[in-house]
Amino acid sequence: MRFNRTTALVMAGTMSLGLLAACSNDEDPKADDSGSPSASADPNAPVEITVAGLLPTADDAAKQQLADRITAFQEKYPNITVKSEDYEWKNSTFTTQLAGGTLPNVFEIPLTDGKTLIENGQLADIDQYVKALPYGSDFNPALLANGQGSDGKIYAVPAKSIYAVALHYNRKLFTDAGLDPNKPPTTWDEVRADAKAIHDKTGVAGYATMALDASGGWQLAAGANSRGGLIETSAGDGKYTATLTDPAVKAHLEWLKALRWEDNSLLARADLGWGEINAAFGGGELAMYTSGSDVYNALVEGNGVTADWGYGLTAIPTDNGGGALTGGTLAAVTKDSTDAQKDAAVKWIDWWYLSKLQDQTQAVADAKTRAEADPAQAVGTPVLPIFSEENYKESQGWIKDYINVPLDDMKGYTDVMFTQKLVPEASASVQDLYNALFPVVQAVITDKNADVDKLLDEANKTGQAAIDAAG
Repeated sequence: MRFNRTTALVMAGTMSLGLLAACSNDEDPKADDSGSPSASADPNAPVEITVAGLLPTADDAAKQQLADRITAFQEKYPNITVKSEDYEWKNSTFTTQLAGGTLPNVFEIPLTDGKTLIENGQLADIDQYVKALPYGSDFNPALLANGQGSDGKIYAVPAKSIYAVALHYNRKLFTDAGLDPNKPPTTWDEVRADAKAIHDKTGVAGYATMALDASGGWQLAAGANSRGGLIETSAGDGKYTATLTDPAVKAHLEWLKALRWEDNSLLARADLGWGEINAAFGGGELAMYTSGSDVYNALVEGNGVTADWGYGLTAIPTDNGGGALTGGTLAAVTKDSTDAQKDAAVKWIDWWYLSKLQDQTQAVADAKTRAEADPAQAVGTPVLPIFSEENYKESQGWIKDYINVPLDDMKGYTDVMFTQKLVPEASASVQDLYNALFPVVQAVITDKNADVDKLLDEANKTGQAAIDAAG
């Protein structure tokens, strides 16, 4: 769910990334009733679009990098004026923004929200424009499916931050506690032991978890998935069952409870969402937490983390057949956009999000701009491929001279990123399920005597009611 959280490969069962191959599509990209992508609008007529920009916390270097890319885009397309807006998807405000028509023409949503918004008729049909791109038929089909309607048309495209939930850690705190930062924990028992050692030796919380709003439920689900559990099941008949009482959900809550009340190693804050926990980690308030594997970019751009800060990344521990929860971001276009704005919007999506993955010149230009910013922005943060593993590795080779992230300190993740078991997010009412779960996480953090079984039973009833109401 991240995106601040967010979200995932909506597929039946689990998968290995190595099995995901790029798709092919023999359809004519101009087969839409309206003719060619530009048939309904003069391609040279002036048009203005607003686009989702950066997080409100982004630093000046990141803002300048975006400004430079907008300038270059407008030089290529002189008839298009682009205005960016600070943007952070939040479950608590998105619905109001969508209903009120205050979203930019190009906006970002979690992968899991694509299907629902499409079914509700709330996204623009951008099928003909996307298919006209040079790589319009090359998307990873498992990812693209999240932005396709039942009519097969494309309403949103996978754009960035396709990730697996991973464990982020402060290497310097590991060293201060007498632990080897090159041997991060690989089991939840080891995470607990290391968290206690760090707290006992340094006084800093060894572990923290998101607990605020849907992000708290998101990370509880990630913990359950890593332990072999699910928060929703389906018999394949289109009907879904909430399983918030899964033993793996309880096991992860009891684990958090032990860290908080037995070891005193869990950061005693129930107000941590995605942004808040990043800030706390960047400020040295905690040693370990789980989040999307791509979060290093946000830590650099908004939380003062640098290549020599001491950041470490490793795979989330798994047992009992569990895997890493996956997620990411779709780029979509507002329903009330004109044809000219849709055309311009897809050109921007290509320019800002995707062309750097397909075109060496664009890849190098983007990497060079980020690397030479002051302060430098992250280049080369590990993410899962929007197109294919081969394309990802090739594009990384294009920018190798500009990669500035501490890849040697991310090997615990990069060594398994293409082979680890991946778990898609729930398919039905996922945000409602997360919202039902986060109060349980907060209760465990704030109440030593929290009745986990009772709380999960109540949450499950709430989650099932949301699923049933959605049909």
